[in-house]
Amino acid sequence: MSTDVLSSPSLSLRLKQETEPQHLRMHALMERAQPFSSRERYAGFVAVQYLFQRDVEHLFDDPQVRAAVDDLDARGRLAAALADLQDLGAPVPEEAALATAGIAMPAALGWLYVSEGSTLGAAFLFKEARDRLGLSSGFGARNLAAYPEGRARVWRRFVESLDSERVAAGQHDAVIAGANAAYDRFGTLLQATFALA
Repeated sequence: MSTDVLSSPSLSLRLKQETEPQHLRMHALMERAQPFSSRERYAGFVAVQYLFQRDVEHLFDDPQVRAAVDDLDARGRLAAALADLQDLGAPVPEEAALATAGIAMPAALGWLYVSEGSTLGAAFLFKEARDRLGLSSGFGARNLAAYPEGRARVWRRFVESLDSERVAAGQHDAVIAGANAAYDRFGTLLQATFALA
């Protein structure tokens, strides 16, 4: 095995490093959106989550995605976001087109990376929803709650899938492009929902 192969960064490390500007941009948009300043604004955030998770969970139907990622059925938060909207008395957003309609492997893994990575950061958001808005994992904040097994364990399994031989090195650039597209989609939804320039 050549030293070039040995020294190549893992896919998960490349994703973390190469999407860092996008990650920081999402933090800035969230700060501007102030989704925890009221239940009304928070409901807007849940609507964004709903549409984004609808895009992501559409990818679960792809057999190649299922072959690449373990325990897909235990992932995703579309049903949780829908239940939260109902708790909050907020309308379910209607958007006919799926942003992932033409997405397949390997770009699909990038979308999953953004979704699954957000479950780690959601620990802080869940605390905000609980402390500032009185919401919980049983009412209004299901979409931010941890997976039953815990955030870290489920995330580690996902990273193991990313860094396994199931994802060829030649596919890595496409996965990263998919992640950037997913970040762009979430950012666009935030900007539209909260009228952010």
